[in-house]
Amino acid sequence: MRGHDRINNCLPEELIIEIFRRLESKPSRDACSLVCKRWLSLERFSRTTLRIGASFSPDFFVDLLSRRFLHITSIHVDERLSASLPSLSPPSKRKRGKNKSSPSSSKRKDLTDKTNSEAENAESCSLTDAGLTALANGFPKIENLSLIWCPNVSSVGLQSLAQKCTSLKSLDLQGCYVGDQGLAAVGKYCKQLEELNLRFCEGLTDAGVIDLVVGCAKSLKSIGVAASAKITDLSMEAVGSHCKLLEVLFLDSEYIHDKGVVAVAQGCNRLKNLKLQCVNVTDEAFSAVGDSCSSLEQLALYSFQQFTDKGMRAIGKGCKKLKTLTLSDCYFVSCKGLEAIAHGCKELTRVEINGCHNIGTHGLEAIGRSCPRLSELALLYCQRIGNSALQAIGKGCKSLEILHLVDCSGIGDIAMCSIAKGCRNLKKLHIRRCYEIGNKGVIAVGKHCKSLTELSLRFCDKVGDVALIAIGEGCSLQQLNVSGCHQIGDAGISAIARGCPRLTHLDISVLQVSENQTKPLRFPYLFFRLKRFTEVSSSGLFDHKLRTLETCPWLSLEKDVQCSKTWSCPIAII
Repeated sequence: MRGHDRINNCLPEELIIEIFRRLESKPSRDACSLVCKRWLSLERFSRTTLRIGASFSPDFFVDLLSRRFLHITSIHVDERLSASLPSLSPPSKRKRGKNKSSPSSSKRKDLTDKTNSEAENAESCSLTDAGLTALANGFPKIENLSLIWCPNVSSVGLQSLAQKCTSLKSLDLQGCYVGDQGLAAVGKYCKQLEELNLRFCEGLTDAGVIDLVVGCAKSLKSIGVAASAKITDLSMEAVGSHCKLLEVLFLDSEYIHDKGVVAVAQGCNRLKNLKLQCVNVTDEAFSAVGDSCSSLEQLALYSFQQFTDKGMRAIGKGCKKLKTLTLSDCYFVSCKGLEAIAHGCKELTRVEINGCHNIGTHGLEAIGRSCPRLSELALLYCQRIGNSALQAIGKGCKSLEILHLVDCSGIGDIAMCSIAKGCRNLKKLHIRRCYEIGNKGVIAVGKHCKSLTELSLRFCDKVGDVALIAIGEGCSLQQLNVSGCHQIGDAGISAIARGCPRLTHLDISVLQVSENQTKPLRFPYLFFRLKRFTEVSSSGLFDHKLRTLETCPWLSLEKDVQCSKTWSCPIAII
């Protein structure tokens, strides 16, 4: 019966709020808040997280939001996010009042002018100490706070925040120019702090870090430091002496040496995740890591110039629980070092090797023989790794689900056939500029890897339509990228359209096929399922065939600097 509200009359407020809390997506909650005034009032109690783009006076937004949402525990303020207001200009076509200006239109004009003047003022587009104070007053029970690239926040605002928000557990100050006094206040008042990110905080010195570490020693579990010239080994020694519960450490600094890393390794034996980009750290530090950090599960090393196989042997000998290994631009690590890791760390599930030019086939063969639990492998710019390496992976790593290959000139169809036959649980395959991989290898993937949902074959010149036909017949893809595969035409894309009903993302950019070589597309229904479609072509391929997209309600057109055509579904845009 129209006008009879069965839900509001039958359900108590507590139950409606609990239903709202179980909604996973923000758009769903927003839609519910627009149903009626009661739902608008109740929905605000289910919100626990706020994301604020630092534009259009975030200080003012913080004050407004604190009045409406009372149960917020996590706030993310990101200077890089744009929180643009909706268009306030009147519609272009009006049938009534054509020559008259209504009071509402004049109000809109005034508001638009005011908004534009605020946008032109740089100060109004950044969170300040006043806004941080308002945040502390409005959300005293906050537990997680991220202030990303907020340059107008200083120690004054941070001190006010620390005094009010004593339940703070996670604090991210990336790119904020706060000083030692603010950090010392956090250490004094926020005794439950567990996670701290100080990346690109140029105003800090060892004094502030030490004060915080001493104050939060009993709770601190994660620390990140990057590009801070005045944070040295002294801070790391304080971490090693006081933070016995530390589990995660991220360091990106040329001012950290062996002394600091050794202090952390010896003092924090619960360390599980270690990410380092420190050019002055040598094998001596990793000998201490191997001796003391037996609980280490994740290790990522970037751009090391003094790290060799000796350090790798120490890790392999002492870190038996290691599950994730990332080596990027570690030029002095060879196959022998990777073999030591493979023999000692048999629980490895993820390996990434990026630009380590001395690691070749033999090192990866050892991974295939000794690490049967490997589920993800990424090989980027590894010119010395050949087919037999992936043949060993195919034989020994039956649980492999994700494979990334970028610029690996020694890997071809033989390797891909071995992967397809041995790793039948493969779900994601991303290949870029591997010119020896052609139709034979991709056909084998389509034949054996029935669980494949994501396939990217960017600039693989030898892959053609017959490969995509096999994929369409054997796999139910959700995402496909064949950018730069010049031998792919309508036949391959049509096979994907017919065989992959769950496809939501399609990229066919940079296809240089002439129009007279193609037939009209016969899959307009495909575009009604896509959330994102990209087409870039100097020859105009598909241009005359995409008119059906103009009638698709789910897609919108965007153009980039390369004159590409990117069709994306509004629900996929964040």
